[in-house]
This record gives sequence, structure tokens and C-alpha cells, in this order.
Amino acid sequence: MITVISVVGVMAGVIALIISLAVNNGFQNTLQRNMLAATAHVNILNAETLTGISDWRKLLEKFPGMPHVVAVAPVLYDQVVLSGSLGRKLVTLKGIDTSGELATSDTLKHLKSGSLDRLKEDSGLPGIILGSKLAQDGGLRLNSVVTVIDPQGTLTPFGPGPHAMRFRVAGIFETNFFDVDDTWAYAAIGAVQKLSSAGDVVNTIEIRLDNPDLAPQMAGEAIRLAGPGYSSMTWEEQNRQLFHALKLERVVTFITIGLIEMVGALNILITLTMIVLTKYKDIAVLMSMGARRGQIRRIFVMEGAMIGVIGTALGLVVGYVFCYFAGQYHWIPLDESVYALSYVPFEPRPLDGLWITAVALGVSLLATLYPARNATRITPVEVLRYE
Repeated sequence: MITVISVVGVMAGVIALIISLAVNNGFQNTLQRNMLAATAHVNILNAETLTGISDWRKLLEKFPGMPHVVAVAPVLYDQVVLSGSLGRKLVTLKGIDTSGELATSDTLKHLKSGSLDRLKEDSGLPGIILGSKLAQDGGLRLNSVVTVIDPQGTLTPFGPGPHAMRFRVAGIFETNFFDVDDTWAYAAIGAVQKLSSAGDVVNTIEIRLDNPDLAPQMAGEAIRLAGPGYSSMTWEEQNRQLFHALKLERVVTFITIGLIEMVGALNILITLTMIVLTKYKDIAVLMSMGARRGQIRRIFVMEGAMIGVIGTALGLVVGYVFCYFAGQYHWIPLDESVYALSYVPFEPRPLDGLWITAVALGVSLLATLYPARNATRITPVEVLRYE
């Protein structure tokens, strides 16, 4: 029974480590995929003024020839208030060039209804595409008319004032990333320029690469081509705090859950120590019959190793099977408004299983050293004197 408890202790530690690291990997990878789908890898900004980039057409021609550049697109971001039938909401309105946006972002590839081509129509009200949560909160449907207010869109003698325009809902998208679906809207650059009274300017040139990990290197090259007066921001810099928090959480998780492995090792140590204490007579008889100390030592080392191997193997099987089904069938739901995801993502990695196995077996073997050494220090004459 004590041996079974020791096996369960090792198994519990392995299961906890696999599941916790799978959750951490799932959150980090899912958030990274969603962010990369909604944002560009490199953003070129005007570092000197806040009015935007006026010569953006000329600037666009400099980047397509760069290595690893897949697409380049101009963008005009604006913070506006969207007024629907169910209330008002502060949203991020992204003015886009329709052909370039599809190449630099995947968000508008997830349209539930409507068409991106309707943003190009010049007749009637300008089109706008809303996130599914945003449309739901505003009580808006396809072809609904919505009022968009830019708080500082009109320059008056008393300073910037609000400017309102009416848009027609040309489409609704859903990415399953709450922050984007709930607070983002898209319209043609010309319509956003008219709303913000900004003139023929954009505030960002977005660059998409064939490898997101090359963003820091390519950002420096893009600034060199753009010339003085411009700055860059990569997707990693935009989300630095979030990814830093996830990495820190991974370390804390490993340390915390790793204590369970120490408990498992302590169980092995106690088990073998108790066996040595209760088997003093048997060990003394074996040694008096010619058993060598090395043979006695190997008995206890092999038992501890057996506990570690069985516990680790069971933990790996249970942990990976649980992660597979929990991730496949979304067993654990989440509040999207808090966690940005509707379920807990599980993404176990084979590499994690390898080093978890190495740690579990190593700790199990270390726990056998003291009992095995204690067993070999028995003096048969002293033990059998009163038998």
C-alpha cells in the first residue's frame, strides 16, 4: 500500500506538470495566433508629428522589395464612438485599403455575413464591417445604419469637436478573439479620413512577413529605407507585457507544481526507509549467507526506480490523454470578457514530456540513495545476536 501511494505521488506530480504547462502553452500560442491574425508584424509610424503620414503612397513603394516581406498596406486608426440601437460604445475604427488588408491581416477572412467588396461602393452611405460581439451589443445587423462619432473630428474656433457620420453595416466578422470581435470595426480609408477630417493621410504602414520571428530585424531595415522621421513597432513590442506575464507564469507554475514531484520523492524516501527498518533481519541473513553490499544496494535502488518509472509512465499517459480530450472538446469554459477566450486551450508539447520524465526519474533515483546506503551499513552479527 505504501508503494502504491508512492507511485500515485509521482504520477500526480507528472500529471500536474503536463497539464499546467499545456495550459500555459495553449494560452500563449492561441493569443499569439489571434494577435498575429489581427495585426501586422511591423508597423511604420511618423515619429515627428501626430498628424500621420502624408506621403504614404510614396512610402509604400519602398518596402515590397525587402526580403521576407509578404505584403504592405496603409492603415488609418481612429478611436470613435459607435451608436447603435441598443447604446453607444467606444471602438477602434480601422481605415483600410481593401486589397492590402487581406494580405496583411486575417481578420476580415472570417466574415459571417456581408462582403468586403461593399466597402468599395461609392454610392449611398459608406460601408462598415463590425465584429460579431460589437454588432450584438449594438443591436446591429447586416445593412443596418449606424452612427459613428469621432470626438475630435471637427476643428472649431474653440478647439477640436465631435464629428458624426452615418455608415451602413456591410459585413460582420467573427475571429473568436473577444477583444477584436468586441471593439474593432473596419471601413475604407477614404471614409475614415472624411470622418476624422484628417485629409489624405494615414497613421500606420503595416508590413507582413513570411516569418514573424524576423520582425525586430526587418523593422530596423524598414526604418533605414523609410528615412529619418519614422519609427517602427513590432508585434512583440505591442504585446510585450502580456507575453512577459505568460513567461513569468510558466516559471512560477513549474516551481509550484514541481513541489509535487518533491512530495513524490519524499514518499519514495519514506517507503524505502521503512522497508529497510522492517527488513533488518532479512538483510542480515542475506549478508551472512554471502550477499554483497552492492547487491543489497541495488535491490533498493531498483525498487525506487520502479516506483519512479511506473508513476512517470502513468502520469504521462493520463496527462496527455486528458489534455487531448480537454483541448479537443473544450471541457473548461471561460468568460470571454475576462480571458479573451471562450475556453481553456490545451497544447501539450512532446519536449515538455521529455524533460518532465527526466526530472521525475532523476528525483526518484536520488530519493533511493539514503535508504540504499543505510541498508548496506547493517552489521549481520549485531542484528542476529539476539535472534
